Amino acid sequence: MKRLGVSSAAGAASLLAASAALADVGSASDGGFAAAIAQGPLYAAAAAFVSGFLVSLTPCVYPMIAVTVSVFGARSVEQRSKGVLLSLAFVLGIVAMFVPLGVLAGLTGGVFGSILSSPWVIVGLSTLFVLMALSMFGAFELDLPQGLKSRLARAGGSGLMGAFVLGLVCGPIAAPCTGPFLTGILAWIAKTQSAGLGAGLMAAFALGLGVPFFVVGAFALQLPKSGRWMLYVKSLLGLVLLVVALYFLATAFPALSRFATPAPAFLIGCALVALLGLALGAVHKSFEGTELRTKVSKGVGVALTTLGAFLLISGASKPARTLAWEPAPEARGPELKTLIAPAHEKARAEGRPLLVDFTAAWCVACKEIDKITFADERVQREAGRFVAIKVDATDTEDPLVVATMNELEVRGLPTVILFDSSGKEAERFTEFVKPDRFYESLLRVD
Repeated sequence: MKRLGVSSAAGAASLLAASAALADVGSASDGGFAAAIAQGPLYAAAAAFVSGFLVSLTPCVYPMIAVTVSVFGARSVEQRSKGVLLSLAFVLGIVAMFVPLGVLAGLTGGVFGSILSSPWVIVGLSTLFVLMALSMFGAFELDLPQGLKSRLARAGGSGLMGAFVLGLVCGPIAAPCTGPFLTGILAWIAKTQSAGLGAGLMAAFALGLGVPFFVVGAFALQLPKSGRWMLYVKSLLGLVLLVVALYFLATAFPALSRFATPAPAFLIGCALVALLGLALGAVHKSFEGTELRTKVSKGVGVALTTLGAFLLISGASKPARTLAWEPAPEARGPELKTLIAPAHEKARAEGRPLLVDFTAAWCVACKEIDKITFADERVQREAGRFVAIKVDATDTEDPLVVATMNELEVRGLPTVILFDSSGKEAERFTEFVKPDRFYESLLRVD
């Protein structure tokens, strides 16, 4: 493999943007993408779309574009309108192949939410991400047998249905580059426990992947020649996978990001570390066919960029301030019936209202509420009247967690419950609530 040239500043910006989209899952109702979801589902879908487009520029997919378009006949038709329809049918086939994966990941999230929170499972999943990142860097190849790939490429026949079927099988053909990236996205979707969000994000990813196919087929355009720039894209995606691996590990081992803060000086420092790694060769240098010094520079660059981007995302996703939460009960004797019992007693004794927030490590909507709603100055001021308790429901097998959720009839997360000073439930929120609405609710509770 030839030695790579110098990557552009745009590559650095793309890395940080893609990393934020994929890993900052801690700030939204959730995408690729916590930072993305914190801005809303449309922003998360945009991040997934960009991710799919980046995958289309990798060596596994890009060289296939012109050949695939020729196979379903979009470039040879006499009328461009027919070329548009054929290209659209092909892209819809890609969408039809990926969307069920997102739906399945979302539906199984409810079943496997606690499993995915197991430290052992998270370590295994993060290890898988690291291995897939190494494949992106060229340490080893993930590919289908050439005979099977050729057979899949001839599937479908001609016409609109043929183009649609060819789109359906495009995923397996492109698996060497889409597979590593999709594993991370699907695992994240499973944590959101949302089939609708999973379908939307995978549709956006598929549309991003299909853009070059549609443009070439619909308008009979010629793409730039394959080259070293495609290897930059693979390295970029490999870095994103490493950042995601660290982010997943941090959910099981919070110490990894405990010292990360949203302070501007810290975030700027992390960004500079990531940029230094890019300058050393995280993207534009190669591990293959080069001298030892180049490989070391690439390795150090990858490490610095991954660490800098991870800490930048971790710091940015943390709330600048939050409510004054009551400490979790330390003693777990038979007298402790539920996790909120001490807080309830304190609220009754002091004649104060009570705020109970149920959260979990995998609940991105819960983290969004913590970062956006609970950090609001008006909410902070008004919530000072309340006894506030946070219940960590990550471990769904904990008897006290089960008892607490059963007593308050909590069926899913997020759940935030307000009780008045008499102990009567005043209001309940089971989805992300904006600061304005939450503040108004706090005002109404005596």
